[in-house]
Amino acid sequence: MRLFPILAVFYLAGCHPGYRMQWPENRTGLTGSTFYEQAAAMQWAARDSLVVQAALSGNLPPFLRKFVPVRVSLTDSLSGKMIKAVFYVAPDYLSIGSGDDWARVCITPYAAQRIADSLNCFLPTRKMVDDIYQAATLKLRPVPLFAYRDSTPSMWQHHLIIEGQRKGKKGLIAGIKKDVVISGKISRDKKPDRVAIYGWHQPGGRVIQPLYTGHIYWWVDYSQGIRLVYRRINVDGRWMDYTEVLKNPRLSRLLCDEKDCDFLRYPVHP
Repeated sequence: MRLFPILAVFYLAGCHPGYRMQWPENRTGLTGSTFYEQAAAMQWAARDSLVVQAALSGNLPPFLRKFVPVRVSLTDSLSGKMIKAVFYVAPDYLSIGSGDDWARVCITPYAAQRIADSLNCFLPTRKMVDDIYQAATLKLRPVPLFAYRDSTPSMWQHHLIIEGQRKGKKGLIAGIKKDVVISGKISRDKKPDRVAIYGWHQPGGRVIQPLYTGHIYWWVDYSQGIRLVYRRINVDGRWMDYTEVLKNPRLSRLLCDEKDCDFLRYPVHP
């Protein structure tokens, strides 16, 4: 898909903390409810394509455009000094639509990576998902569904259930979805093309879904969500790319609690 040059400037800055995206809204006219009407009978590939087209055309609800700071720290084992960092996250999971009519969407990690790349963002690690939950002002109880888990109508139903719980309350929200995450388990899994999922925190912080790479990348169900994270991390007042942080032996634990923190991104969707 070819983007107009003027929009490219906005995409590069799109996830900068405090920056409100300026590109035109709803260039495709796709709202949350119309998305699910069009996608009702779609399988994963067609649904991915529709979401990517909508997201890259500016069809994101305005509240997603203001990223929220999450603060983390560690004690440097060499110097004994405290290292503080801030990363910035979308206040909710990836959604399509307008301010009045929007809905959370579920897509593969390959499609999510394409959107994240376009918005100068990345997907979180397991540790970051825990940190986001701790920082959240709105912690909602997970609501599992048990039939037609991978169907588009179930995704719409789950969105409506979450909205029934939320009751219009605003703020950084967590506990409502399993996160698609980056994880060193993916590159070390004996099976190729894995997706890593983690989270769905219950009250008190215990997760329903431990870190798991048992699904192939195209498996998507109603419970999976995409949380975008701005790729520049503020470490003791200095801005660093998240890849620099994860590759740094002293700093990687700010963002990652796994033994191996070297899986940095998914491939984009073919």
